[in-house]
Amino acid sequence: MKTAPTEEKVVEATVVAPTEEVEAKKTEKKDARPLSGIVYIHSTYNNTIIHITDLANNTVAQVSGGNVTKQSRLKSTPTVAMFAAKRAAEKAKEAGITDIYVRISSDSGAETPGPGSHSVVKSLAKEGLRVINILDNIPMPRGGPKKKGGKRGRRV
Repeated sequence: MKTAPTEEKVVEATVVAPTEEVEAKKTEKKDARPLSGIVYIHSTYNNTIIHITDLANNTVAQVSGGNVTKQSRLKSTPTVAMFAAKRAAEKAKEAGITDIYVRISSDSGAETPGPGSHSVVKSLAKEGLRVINILDNIPMPRGGPKKKGGKRGRRV
């Protein structure tokens, strides 16, 4: 017995492209998560160095007072530190960093950090970076070697 040939129906699949609204929502979700970074400020009485990294310690920006000014006597001033912080903040924004953790350090034995550290933190906040935490990493001398001068001190 012969069977009648069956007709095969070909159905074309139509691909629906996502609308612009759906694509815009996807990009908003990606941008909604803020990226964090760590700002290391090494401020002495001779220079101010600003080093911005991401949370994996990959360098994003590194600027110092010597990069901003020609005069070596001005490297540690708050004004030059402010301009260096602006330059570093621009590079951090290009990398997508919005939130920062600040770590301030200085030379060992210095009681306070250099004059530029406070102005760096202020100018980073003014540039639109949200400061989450400020940590003071200044090393403290504990004891150390014996002072010269003998038992009764230096006699003048």
